[in-house]
Formats: sequence, C-alpha cells, structure tokens
Amino acid sequence: MNPAFSVIFLTTLIGAGQGLFLALFAAESSWLGTAPATGAALYVRGDAIALTLLIAGLIASFFHLGHPERAWRAVAMWRTSWLSREVIVLPVFMAMVALHGVCHFSGNVSCVAITGLAAAILCLALFYITAMNYVCIKFLQEWATPLTIVNYTLLGCASGFTLATALAAALEPALAPALARWALNLTLAAAATRIASLLRNARLKPKSSLQSAIGMQNPRIVQKSQGFMGGSFNTREYFHGKTRQLVQSVKWGFLLLAFAIPAWLLATGASGQYAALAFVIQYIGLVAERWFFFAQARHPQNLYYQAAS
Repeated sequence: MNPAFSVIFLTTLIGAGQGLFLALFAAESSWLGTAPATGAALYVRGDAIALTLLIAGLIASFFHLGHPERAWRAVAMWRTSWLSREVIVLPVFMAMVALHGVCHFSGNVSCVAITGLAAAILCLALFYITAMNYVCIKFLQEWATPLTIVNYTLLGCASGFTLATALAAALEPALAPALARWALNLTLAAAATRIASLLRNARLKPKSSLQSAIGMQNPRIVQKSQGFMGGSFNTREYFHGKTRQLVQSVKWGFLLLAFAIPAWLLATGASGQYAALAFVIQYIGLVAERWFFFAQARHPQNLYYQAAS
C-alpha cells in the first residue's frame, strides 16, 4: 500500500493523546502504586495536551479526504462501517477529555470520577475501533490479525505514558518514577508484539497468483507491461514505489527509535528527566512504524502491476 501521511499523523497523534489520558486516569485512580497528585495542575494541563493531540490528529485526517465538506456523511454507515464508528466515538471521547479537565479545574470530585471513567472506556473502545478499520480488510493479510489491535493499543499507550512521565517530571515529580516504569514496560510490551507481527508477516504467502487471477495454470506467465502508457489510481494508491532497501531501513529505524532508544532513556532516567527526549524520539519512530505498517501491506491487485512496481 502507499502510505498516506495524513493517516499516519492521524493514528500516531490520536494514539499519543489516548495514551496520555489513560496515564492521567491511572495516576488519579492510584493504579500506579503511588498516591495520586494532590494538585489539579497535572490533570488540567495533561487533559489540555491530550485534547490538543486529538484535535491535531483529527485535522490531519481531513487532508486524506477528496471532499472534506462531505466528511459528515461518514457517520451514516455506523451499523456496518468501522470508520463510521470511529468518526462517532472520537468526538465523544474528545468531549469527555475536555469535561474531565474542566471538572479537575473546578474541583468537582464526583464529576472527575464520572467523566474519567467514561473517557477511559471510550478511549479503549477507540483503540479497538481504529485498529478494526484495518483488521477487517481480510485480503490484506498483514493487517488481518489480532496483533494489529494489540499493537495499536500498546503503541499509543507507550507514547502516551512516556509523555505523561515528562509532564509529571515538571509538575508532580513524585509521580514521575512510577509513570516511567509503566512507560518502560509498555514500550517493551509494544516492542515484543510488534516484533511478533513482523515475524508473522515475514512468513505470509499470497493467496492468489497470476495463474489464479487469469485462470491459466502455465507456470511461465510473466507480466511484460502494465497495459497502458502512464500511471493510474491503482499504481499510485496501492503501491508505495520505494525500493526494498529503503523499506528495510525504515523497519530497522523504527525498531531503534520507537523502542530501543526510548526504553534505554526511560530506564536510565527513572526520575523522568529524559522522558521528554524519549517521547520526541519515540514519536518519530512511531511515524516510521506506521509508514512501514502501510507499506508492508501487499494489495492483491499489485499482481497485475509487477512490471510497474
């Protein structure tokens, strides 16, 4: 597939925002193994940053639309379309994050508990729905696996908890070590599941061939041309056109930037002083990871355009 940077930034920015909110929710619920922050500054600013990331991701998604003015129609197919469900759940989640920050600012404890729980449920649902946009495409074998759901969730949580560690280091230093441990563990878990998906995908074999596509079993069928003089929608959208060497370089690059270096920084700076640098490096790695995620998927129609590819 040909990676669209609008979708790459959509998924990575929204994923980081979701992970950041879950980190804040875990902190206020005492799930980190430490006492929650006594002041509201961490939660108010954290919710504001999470909301900013979500809005930025939503804006990025509009650059992928041929007719952005028709985006509202996406909700019409909510019964059968995972994309429609994502379009519905994302704004509701954003509203809950905003209300959660307002409740913390006003000091309303009951409101904080209700909006926090509602936003956390919506956040987990959004991870699942976003991943299902790709899992449901069964003919793209690289995506059609439960590992896609697990990876989307863990990658978003890892980047979000890393950002939360940096924020806590500045506003609530007592929480930073616990958040750093969670960020490190999530980064390592994300690395393990992403490597598992790479190993799985490396063993995949196409379910169709030139022979099955045209109904002829001759073993020496070879494509000589793509059938027309210029490019087409098919060759532009369903194949990235990059060399195998570049794709492999991106793979090793994201393994280093998204997992190895951030894990080392989080382990070295347990108090959180390296967390901001770890988040920046990790986000760059996640952009590369998402590019590879799309580029690695082999659309069956490319059997017809091997010469062009």
